[in-house]
Amino acid sequence: MVLTKILGIIGGGQLGMMLTEAAKKMPQYISKVIVLDPTPNCSAVQVGAEQIVADFKNPEAIMELASKVDILTYEIESGDSGILKKAEEKTSINPSPETLRIIQDKFLQKSFLQENGIPVTEFVSIDSLDDLRKKITGFGYPALLKARRDAYDGRGNYKIRSEADMERAYNGFIGKTMMLEKFVDFKMEVSVIAARNTSGEIATYPVVENIHENNILRMTIAPARVSSDVARRADKIAKKTMEVLHGAGVFGIEMFVTRNDKILINEIAPRVHNSGHHTLQSSKTSQFEQHLRAILGLELGETTLLYPTIMYNILGPDNITGRYKIPDLHIENMHLKMYGKAESKPQRKLGHFNLVDQDRKKGIDGLLKEIEAIKTKIAVMPA
Repeated sequence: MVLTKILGIIGGGQLGMMLTEAAKKMPQYISKVIVLDPTPNCSAVQVGAEQIVADFKNPEAIMELASKVDILTYEIESGDSGILKKAEEKTSINPSPETLRIIQDKFLQKSFLQENGIPVTEFVSIDSLDDLRKKITGFGYPALLKARRDAYDGRGNYKIRSEADMERAYNGFIGKTMMLEKFVDFKMEVSVIAARNTSGEIATYPVVENIHENNILRMTIAPARVSSDVARRADKIAKKTMEVLHGAGVFGIEMFVTRNDKILINEIAPRVHNSGHHTLQSSKTSQFEQHLRAILGLELGETTLLYPTIMYNILGPDNITGRYKIPDLHIENMHLKMYGKAESKPQRKLGHFNLVDQDRKKGIDGLLKEIEAIKTKIAVMPA
């Protein structure tokens, strides 16, 4: 007899929302979901989760959540890995706090991957402005100065184009630990959604292509428009990464494909990932169900891409802050998912839609043409 478990999630935004929805479809394994999130009535609560209202890093709140659940996971990687390590005395946590600690610090993450023979961009740590001036000579211009921690969606990156940018870039990160990366002139960014369960079984979804606007993911194309050789090598790198990291759960592994088809890991997210949202309609097992299967120690689900699919993010426009609405659209093979966020902010992720080539007749080019028509009709407007 399988005893159901209470699931805890640090973070109750859109990822927590979709994890909660997946959990509700697995009542034989999960009886309740409790999230820790600072926003009252967060997205996950709107689909049935209970909530502890507190900051993601609040030690007392993390320990309270740990004491109430049988298994703990997270949808945001800014939680305190040290407190989570302590919380392991109260509950099972996956991905493990040690895996989170390595991934949270981008310098540690890249060092770990490099030590394990996994290809990454060239990088060095930066300790001072003089240190930056010395080390950038080895990379040339442009180069990327990055905050090592608490940076996502392009926040925490500064592209240094010339010596004139150097001081401004460095001063923008004062008080933070920093690293410098060699700029990669890539032709495409791709990602692999990979899963590893508690017994070490690994499964990967087919490689997808990511298109960004203003450093924020706008669109994911599944499958990626790459050669079978590039797809095979990206998959191999993702599987090797999962073998060395030892974390159970779903990971988003972002990679660059260079002009000469070399593959380099850019970043890893130890959680379900925006570029995996297509799996809600494109695959038999969504990334959200897969994550729960992985941390519960169940056999991993089928990852074959059933239908070519494009995911398009609905972002808050730069000129709207506050309550908003979007047109009520009904289009065949378009699956709209709004996240229940009360207010729009510039570039805030408010929802997404998946456009699915259900009869496999349109192809990626056909889907892209449809996206162009739909995105003008689905504009976010003031309420």
